[in-house]
This record gives sequence, structure tokens and C-alpha cells, in this order.
Amino acid sequence: MSAPASALPKLSRALPDRLQGHLHTARQLAEQDAERPVAVRPTGLPPVDRLLSGGLHHGRLVEIVGRRSCGRFSIALAALAATTARGEVAALVDLSDALDPQNATAAGVDLDRLLWVRPPHMKPALIATEAILGAGFPLVILDLGLPPVPGGRGAETFWLRLSRAADLQGSTLLVSAPYRVSGTAAAAVLAAADCRPGWSGRGASPRLLHGVRGRLRLEKLRGHALGTDEDLDLTAPESLAPFAPARPPREDHSAGRTRSDRASEHPSPARRSWAHAG
Repeated sequence: MSAPASALPKLSRALPDRLQGHLHTARQLAEQDAERPVAVRPTGLPPVDRLLSGGLHHGRLVEIVGRRSCGRFSIALAALAATTARGEVAALVDLSDALDPQNATAAGVDLDRLLWVRPPHMKPALIATEAILGAGFPLVILDLGLPPVPGGRGAETFWLRLSRAADLQGSTLLVSAPYRVSGTAAAAVLAAADCRPGWSGRGASPRLLHGVRGRLRLEKLRGHALGTDEDLDLTAPESLAPFAPARPPREDHSAGRTRSDRASEHPSPARRSWAHAG
């Protein structure tokens, strides 16, 4: 028996009777936490839900990592669609500025139930995520886009704060990143790998991206065998236009205008529909 464990009975006897039953070792607390039933929020993607034993866990930070075009953002859209379809609200902190409202609608996301935040770099993204979790949103997704992530990986202590905020509210925090960023704060980690794009079109006709096939691997989930993987097959919705409207740049400092100014001057159909969905 280790020294701290052997000292526990002596310390317990020194406490008032009403407190003795509340003294536990860190291992005992971890075992109790593992045995506590956890509600899940299905994503609607069977491979993801099977690896996570039903879906994204309430009160937990779940991280999905993978390189470009491995389906990370598609998984995020599926989770948003499933959540808003159940009548719940959700939030997307979009550091990569990747969301296209037209594509999101085609994927089944109810824009009336979505809060879309577009921070310029990591620090305001983390601050916004914590504030939204504190407001009680059932699902919050933080998408960090492609490397290099603006503002770095973020501090380990801040990821722990976000994990704690999700736990206090019973919310799900899904972090989508090109590489591991959340450290020990993540309760579950999925890694996308072996991704292969599929193309449609033959001969001289333009080739259009039809979908992505790859593998999802479970790299962390307490009480489950690591290294388990599932096939991931994502197909672009047929309702999407072959060529999406061009998105305005994030910033235009040289001209003294922001992305919002440029978007208001030349709104695309997708942005007009987003504004009306308000």
C-alpha cells in the first residue's frame, strides 16, 4: 500500500463523523466517475456513434483530429444537424471560417437554432467557447481548421477549464483539430486517417468531389479498448450546387475594411439566406 493510501484511514478518523464518508483517493474518484452512467448525444453517423458507445457524451470534451479532407467538418455538421433536428440549440465557434450556410442547410442543420461565432484567432475562440458553455448550450463545437492554427494550440489549463465548464452544464464540447490540442482534458479522442477522396465526372467534363472514404480510430475513451476503428464513408449532399458562391476574405486590412463590410457589399445567395434565417 502506498504512503498516501496508508495514511487515508488515519486521516479519516481525524475528521468529524459527517465528513469521513466523503474522503476518497484519486483512484477511487476516477473509478466512481467511470461507473457513473453518461447520457449521449447521437451524431447520426453510425461509425462515430459506435466508437463512442452511442454518441457524444454529455458533460464531456470530445476531440476529433485529422488532416485536410478527412471528414472532420462533415462530422461536425452531422452533429449540428442531429442536435438541431431534436429541437435543441447548438453553437459553432468557427476559427477556420469554414461554414457555408448553404452546405449546412443541405446537411440538415437548422440555422434558426445555430449560433455561429467567427473569432480571428485562438484566444478569443477559447473565451467565446467558455462563455457559450456557461450559457448552457447543449452542444458546442470548436473547429480549429487547418494548420497552422491561428494563435497556437492554446494552454493546457484553458482546455481543462473548458472540460470543467462542459461538465458543470452537462453540455457536449466537440473540438475538431488537425492535431491533438486538448491534452488530458479530452474524455474521448477520435482520429481520422487513410482518407481517400472520391470524384464524379468522366472524360472532358469537370471532376467534382463526390465524397470521402477513410477510417476513424478510437484513441481515447475510458473503459474501452483503444485502437478500435470503423470505416467512414461521407458523401456530398445531392442538393449542393456544383459550384458554391465565393466566400469573402476574413480580413482586408490594407483597404481598411473587414470581412463583414465586404460581405455586405457583395452578399452571396448563401449569405442572404443566412441573414434571413437570423
